[in-house]
Amino acid sequence: MNTLHIRRAALAVSAAVVLPLALTACSSDSKDSASGSTASSAKASSPASASAGDSMDMDKPFGPGCASVPKSGSGSFDGMAKDPVATAASNNPALSTLVTAVKKAGLVDTLNNAQNITVFAPTNDAFAKIPKADLDKLLADKAELTKVLTYHVVGEKLAPKQLDKGFFDTLEKGKLMTSGSNMEYTVNDSSKVVCGNVPTANATVYIVDSVLMPPK
Repeated sequence: MNTLHIRRAALAVSAAVVLPLALTACSSDSKDSASGSTASSAKASSPASASAGDSMDMDKPFGPGCASVPKSGSGSFDGMAKDPVATAASNNPALSTLVTAVKKAGLVDTLNNAQNITVFAPTNDAFAKIPKADLDKLLADKAELTKVLTYHVVGEKLAPKQLDKGFFDTLEKGKLMTSGSNMEYTVNDSSKVVCGNVPTANATVYIVDSVLMPPK
């Protein structure tokens, strides 16, 4: 009888010692597992979040000239996105000289019906840099005007990152060179992008501060 009592007491003591140790180990494993899972999840989601942020920034129009674009109506970014490029440009007051030139060259339908193009669009101030006599002469020469205007058009949609160091064929059959970074870009080492990545229904527009002249 005494032996039986002693064995039962020994088993009870063992259980009392082992059970808390087992629970502690399980609890520690669970915490470590949860902590590792959380840390792993945080590490995995952090780059994705940064990437998404970068992507969102790159998808928006950028540049100091964008401040002059109307906030609403057909000439706003939302309004321009609904229209083909020549129509969209006609709704932007800063591009009225370009629109006049496009009409004189008979390129409205050509630009509106093209698909997935990029247009480097000179502002009114860009055209004003050309001496008036020379500009009047250009506007009166349909063949030369067509050559100059189609030199501003690339037959593919260009994302900002592609402008870092790019060479692109134009509809005029010449080549454009772009350079820059961090959303500050120059075309042919002379014309700066003042408002870039502007969407229209069939094109991406980069508004520039100088008229691009094709090589002779």
